[in-house]
Amino acid sequence: MQSLLVEKNDRVLTVTLNRPDSLNSFDEFMLTGLITALEEAERDQEIRAIVIRGAGRSFSAGGDVKTMGSATSAQVYEHIGILNSCIKAIKTIEKPVIAAVHGFAAGAGFNLALACDLIIASETSQFALSFSKVGLISDGGGSYFLPRLIGPHLAKEFFFMGEPVSARRMYELGVINRLVPAESLDEKTNELAATLAMGPSKAYGMMKKMIDRSFTTTLDEILEQERITQTLMISTEDHVEGVSAFKEKRSPSFTGY
Repeated sequence: MQSLLVEKNDRVLTVTLNRPDSLNSFDEFMLTGLITALEEAERDQEIRAIVIRGAGRSFSAGGDVKTMGSATSAQVYEHIGILNSCIKAIKTIEKPVIAAVHGFAAGAGFNLALACDLIIASETSQFALSFSKVGLISDGGGSYFLPRLIGPHLAKEFFFMGEPVSARRMYELGVINRLVPAESLDEKTNELAATLAMGPSKAYGMMKKMIDRSFTTTLDEILEQERITQTLMISTEDHVEGVSAFKEKRSPSFTGY
């Protein structure tokens, strides 16, 4: 069975983590396939939104505990390097990436969801940073993403304890964007992705960059970058269409250019 499924539907690319028997724990083929899918989506101008989901009972359990203890240090170093490339591919692609979470998102599986731009989750889903349970630290960027969302003290508690946290709690903390009934997850995810796919793609890409950079740059640097970027954005077709639609009191028809 392929450990990753990729489906293009109109302007939306859906990538499904497909190792359901192991709760979609990561293997090399899944991670390298996800990197390739994102690289191809970046080049494909028809694709304007991306969804990452899991097959079977859960989003992803992250690292495969069954194989832990048998890998050499060199193999672990290589595997985490591939995981890091996957996380960076999600963060740098100039298109919205949605994580659709059901069941468990645990360990690096949770961190993969955190790397996405938006998280929509079922009300019955749970999140766990379970690294401490096996005597490990977070990988996949969790120690970078989570403290920025909920603060260092609460992040440390979640990392130290490693216990499952309900989707409701994560929603209340601002980690999850939308919380929906389990039976509506696919429908609501598709609606969100379709809405984003109809939007001004270039503007979304620049917004994504600016927001991510805001954590590591000064206000002066952000102000200047906004100034430069906005000067470029006014020449896009989507800006022209947006202004025309506003003046004509109609919905804009963005092309992504």
